[in-house]
Amino acid sequence: MRCEIRHTTEYRYPKSAWDSFNEVRLHPSREARQSVRSFHLHVEPEAEITSHKDYFGAIVHHVHVHEPHLTLKIEAQAIVDTHPVPDPPPISFAELRAIRGPHGEFLFASPRVPAGDWPGVFGVRRPTPGDDLPTFLMDLTTYLRRRFTYDTRATSVGTPLAEFATHGRGVCQDFTHAMLGVVRTLGVPARYVSGYLYSGGEMRGAEATHAWVECLLPGYGWLGYDPTNDCLARERHVKIGHGREYSDVSPVRGTYYGGGRGELDVEVRVYGEQ
Repeated sequence: MRCEIRHTTEYRYPKSAWDSFNEVRLHPSREARQSVRSFHLHVEPEAEITSHKDYFGAIVHHVHVHEPHLTLKIEAQAIVDTHPVPDPPPISFAELRAIRGPHGEFLFASPRVPAGDWPGVFGVRRPTPGDDLPTFLMDLTTYLRRRFTYDTRATSVGTPLAEFATHGRGVCQDFTHAMLGVVRTLGVPARYVSGYLYSGGEMRGAEATHAWVECLLPGYGWLGYDPTNDCLARERHVKIGHGREYSDVSPVRGTYYGGGRGELDVEVRVYGEQ
């Protein structure tokens, strides 16, 4: 599938701001499941732009606006081809033992996915060593989709996972952190993925950047699971990057002098063509 993406972030300030430094993670990743045909980053007012790859391999742009400004607009445009993802073969939980050591960073607790008995908190059955890992992960994806309610007004970026567990309402970020908590507790290396979703009006989370989980399957590799929509991450999912949790891959964040309390508008449009 070919996806054309337009992501616009606009800040408006009541007074002039200056020396605005922004870290932007909006460049889609290049990997086996997707090819990036083009990417363009446009900033108003004129800005100094540099880039580097972060620890997890994502392309990060640094945007520095020196001059005083009342608005800051960052627009990313990309064209990406996504490719089919094969279904995994049967894999037992016992096979995870061989891969846990080299991928420990995706098993450890992090600030937004702290240590805890998350299978117990979310009422998830603990598997046996002989259980099929891909089947369990797909069943868990379905279970989380049915257990929680998608509600864009229920949580914010800073809502703790325990609060989401209590109230059961949130967005893709919350669903993803919940699944990460469960599978890491069970010894499955898993990472948070930030990206885009072409929904065609059928899926949830396409109004902004989307989030899902990638789990490491022995002998297969990383496979994406989307608990917000109860599906695998296939051609409709466009990946930007991955990390341990949301804070590792937040799309735009920065600092500035002056300006007062600003307002933020974000608009994401994804157009797909088979």
